[in-house]
Order: sequence, then C-alpha cells, then structure tokens
Amino acid sequence: MENISSKVTVTKNNRKMSTRVMVSLAMLAAISVVLVAAIHFPLIPAAAFLEYDPADIPILIGAFAFGPVAGLLLAIVVSVVQGLTVSAGGGIIGIVMHIVATGGCAFTAGSIYKRNKTRKNAVLALLAGALVQTVAMVIMNMIFTPLFMGQPLEVVLAMLVPIIIPFNLLKAGINCTMTFLLYKSISHLLKGNE
Repeated sequence: MENISSKVTVTKNNRKMSTRVMVSLAMLAAISVVLVAAIHFPLIPAAAFLEYDPADIPILIGAFAFGPVAGLLLAIVVSVVQGLTVSAGGGIIGIVMHIVATGGCAFTAGSIYKRNKTRKNAVLALLAGALVQTVAMVIMNMIFTPLFMGQPLEVVLAMLVPIIIPFNLLKAGINCTMTFLLYKSISHLLKGNE
C-alpha cells in the first residue's frame, strides 16, 4: 500500500513539474515575441536592414533553466510565431535562418551550461553559443541571401567581414551578456522550488 501511494505522489509531482516547465516555456516564448515587436533597431548604419532585437534573451534563459532541448524547442516555436506575425517580411527563409542561428546558440549554450552550472561555465557557454550563432548566420547568409535578396554570392562574400560577421557577433554578444546578467535573478521564478 505504501509503495502505491509513493508512486502516485511521484507521478503527481512529475506532472506538476512538467506543467510548471510548460507554462514557463510558454511565458518565455511570449516575452520573446513581444520583445522583437517592441525593440528592433539597426546596429550598423551601413546595413540598416540588419536590425538588433533582444528576442533571443528569453530563449537563452530557457536553455539555461530547462536544458538545451528546451532552448532549441523555444527557438523553433518563437521563430515560427515571429516569422508568421511580427517578422513576416522574412518569410520561410527568415524562419529557417532564425531557427538555425538561435537554435544553434541556445542548444550549444544550454548543453555546456548543463554540465557545470557555475558563473565561469555560463560565460564559456554563452561565448560558445554566440560563436555558433555567428558561424550559422555566415553560412545561412551565403546560402539564402542570394535567394532572398536576389544578390550574387560575390556581394554576400564582400559583406561578410565589414557587415554580417560584426553584426551577428554584436547581436549575439549583447543578448548573451544580458542573459548572463539576468539569469540568476529570474531562474528561481521559472523553476520554483525544484
């Protein structure tokens, strides 16, 4: 009888934890979409079409709080919702680029941080994530920008060093820094008493 009772309690606790995680992830996704709608501006005057937005911060916080798979799922959901609403101009190419770049960053950072949850490891995780995001955007721009903007590959290659790489390093760097500064103060709200 005791055994059955303890199994029921464990099942209820797991369901409760799962519900908390789902609600937290939904809240982070909603915040991400609101952030991209509310805050977006060019970082490099020569490339005003490349706009900074802080939408990756909630995704990275989710990856730190709930693991790399949760971060990747958040990136996918947010990319699709953003791509169909506030960033609809990018179409399917914008959605795919966002999933690859942000998903790569969140998965990488979440995987590294999950192994050892220290401040030093958080910095290493976010640096690695920012680099993965930048490399992913270089590759995605080489593949999709000629299709999306109708520009030859040579034009994209000429933009890599002066525009694409600095923009993506700067955007990822700002979002990763903000994640580092905010995560500890809000992680307990997301995870409750876990």
